[in-house]
Amino acid sequence: MASAAEGDVGTVAELARVLRWGLGELSLNKLATSLGASEQALRLIISIFMGYPLAVFFRRYLFFKDSYLIHLFHTFTGLSIAYFNFGHQVYHSLLCIVLQFLILRLMGRTITAVLTTYCFQMVYLLAGYYYTATGTYDIKWTMPHCVLTLKLIGLAVDYFDGGKDQNSLSSEQQKYAIQGVPSLLEVAGFSYFYGAFLVGPQFSMNHYMKLVQGQLTDIPGKIPNSTIPALRRLSLGLVYLVGYTLLSPHITEDYLLTEDYENHPFWFRCVYMLLWGKFVLYKYVTCWLVTEGVCILTGLGFNAFDERGKAKWDACANMKVWLFETTPRFSGTIASFNINTNAWVARYFFKRLKFLGNKELSQGLSLFFLALWHGLHSGYLICFQMEFLIVIVEKQAASLIQESPTLSNLASITVLQPFYYLMQQTIHWLFMGYSMTAFCLFTWDKWFKVYKSIYFLGHVFFLSLLFILPYVHKAMVPRKEKLKKMG
Repeated sequence: MASAAEGDVGTVAELARVLRWGLGELSLNKLATSLGASEQALRLIISIFMGYPLAVFFRRYLFFKDSYLIHLFHTFTGLSIAYFNFGHQVYHSLLCIVLQFLILRLMGRTITAVLTTYCFQMVYLLAGYYYTATGTYDIKWTMPHCVLTLKLIGLAVDYFDGGKDQNSLSSEQQKYAIQGVPSLLEVAGFSYFYGAFLVGPQFSMNHYMKLVQGQLTDIPGKIPNSTIPALRRLSLGLVYLVGYTLLSPHITEDYLLTEDYENHPFWFRCVYMLLWGKFVLYKYVTCWLVTEGVCILTGLGFNAFDERGKAKWDACANMKVWLFETTPRFSGTIASFNINTNAWVARYFFKRLKFLGNKELSQGLSLFFLALWHGLHSGYLICFQMEFLIVIVEKQAASLIQESPTLSNLASITVLQPFYYLMQQTIHWLFMGYSMTAFCLFTWDKWFKVYKSIYFLGHVFFLSLLFILPYVHKAMVPRKEKLKKMG
């Protein structure tokens, strides 16, 4: 009788657990539908904002506690967030972290370990893209895994640098080189840190260990005075979130594929692409500002002091918002957007290709790596190909204006500055939208259709300038200016 009763109790408990889970799923799905979002998007937003109470708990109870407790906290909370979003697929990150730890331990500080890491982590990520690919953007386990991939590759490179003669390293490499041997718990805590696991930012193992050791504070021996800076980034993130939520039903990439879009005049198609190109980036800006606030609150955002002795909290900044909103140049947008990922590519890929002896080739290969890292869709390759082309042409145009006396004098006329700025911004965001069209529509049949509807304007415009500007430069720059430049 007792065993039967125990079985009944167990059955009831299991039924209650299933019902609670079902109600939780239903309520989340219902809430997401009412907000006009997918359930996965809602889970992502909840997880990102959960970083704030977790950061408060860390500050209050763990900041100066033993390292193993902090690593355990970060590992447990990160795994919980991963499970909340992706369920049993959390095993992908666990597997890659454990195997990366074994690569470091078994292969040591060797170039073989670095190459093995690059190959294994990238192949695993690309295989994930291949097996989960659809024609639309879905929030799935590959989203945080692409962040993790860069973290683990950076970890291997920094560990390799730690075994070199320090005099042979650049000052930057010395800063990130890992001298000790990371434990599995340290690697797990570094990988699953709740403030960056889902959408970034990137940071080094050395920086993470400073947080664990209580060094990332503006008041030695005390919890960092970072609440106000964190709330500022959170507030700014909320502004972008509200803006995106209000505008997203009205400005969509799906509209680019409609007959209604094609039937509008050419100027309308261009203006819509311009506005959409600016707006579509706001979802990324929102996520990065909110997660930056979490990093600042924990102390991870601490970046020493400026010349006036004021604490800087931009170590984990992924956005320079003012520059992003005001720059009229493509290079300015690149410098203001996804900063830590761009810095990672520069540090661990671009600068490591110095042996090629060709800056443009290194830059091209770096952008190709970035395109692959984003996914296997052709749209990513087209987007980064456009970035490469646009940056080259922009440099040519800037050099021409600077070195040509006629153009330089014309550009310096004060009364015409607002007109120049408006013209630059129009060109800038029109072709940012043009590039982002391929990025967001993924497959060639979609982005090709949109590009065809505006007569491949971006490619025609910039390829034409690429070939024409050198001849214009030759005609408009006096020989003495050229000789001065060569000297």
